[in-house]
Amino acid sequence: MSWTSNSQSSGTSHTSDETGVVYVGYRQRGRAIVEKYPGREPLTPDRSLKLADHSLPGFEWGYAGSDPAQLALALLLDYTDEEDVALAEYMAFKNEMVSRLECSDPNQRWRLTGSEIEVVVGAEAGELIAP
Repeated sequence: MSWTSNSQSSGTSHTSDETGVVYVGYRQRGRAIVEKYPGREPLTPDRSLKLADHSLPGFEWGYAGSDPAQLALALLLDYTDEEDVALAEYMAFKNEMVSRLECSDPNQRWRLTGSEIEVVVGAEAGELIAP
C-alpha cells in the first residue's frame, strides 16, 4: 500500500483530518521537506537526532533506510510528544508507513494524517497515542 497526497494545489488546506494534524512531504531543489499542518510548521530532524542519530543530511521516504528511520522517529516524536513511545515504535512505523510514502500526485507531495499514524502505531500499542 502506498500513501500519497490528495492535495489539489500547494495553496490547498491540508487540515481535513479529524485529529487536526496532517504532515505533508515534498522536494524543493532536491531536498526533502516535511511540514505539519495546521500552521505549515517545518518538521526538522533536530529533536529526533537527540534520541537516535540515523541521518546527518535529513529526511527521506519511500524505502527502508537510515533517512526514513530519522523521519519516522521525528514524525512520532512530534505527533505523540512522547520520547518513549517514539523510540519504541519508530522502526515498525518506518517499515509499515514511511518506507511506503511516495510523491505521486500532480504536485509531487505525500500526505500523512494523524488518523493514519494512529492506525499504524495505535494498533501496535493497542490504544490511541496522541496526547
